[in-house]
Amino acid sequence: MPTLISHDTITPISQDGWELAEVGAPVNGSRRIVPVDDWRPESGDGLHLPGDAEPEARFSEAPLIAINFANFSDGRGLSLAVLLRTRFNFTGELRAIGDVHPELLYYLRRCGFDSYLLPDGRRAETALSTLAPYTDYYQASVLEPNPAHRRIRRFA
Repeated sequence: MPTLISHDTITPISQDGWELAEVGAPVNGSRRIVPVDDWRPESGDGLHLPGDAEPEARFSEAPLIAINFANFSDGRGLSLAVLLRTRFNFTGELRAIGDVHPELLYYLRRCGFDSYLLPDGRRAETALSTLAPYTDYYQASVLEPNPAHRRIRRFA
């Protein structure tokens, strides 16, 4: 069974309240994550995007966006998350789904993801231990938009 890490804690999927809907399936519940072709902003449904999707301003109205990572080496979902957070001011929950490896969680978080659905066989405890390998960063990110040279004042 897949494991959900939401806001740095392991969360049972049964307590999450979101269900991933299949393409073309009828939407019965109010807490469904539906494909982009079935999604309407007024529905209150979450949005399921492939990693190669083009971001749109209307996506900012979704309460949750689940970005699918087709395979480990495909980083387009990271770029999509950054664009949604920075260019379109998305403030809802960003969830990584698909081929999510524990080694990626650190980068996913820096790009603005809040939750991660780990496939079967991936250890959540290992994933949690990778979330904060460093105490500070040189580069800017979604979490910290200013690079270190702008945050740290030296020789004052």
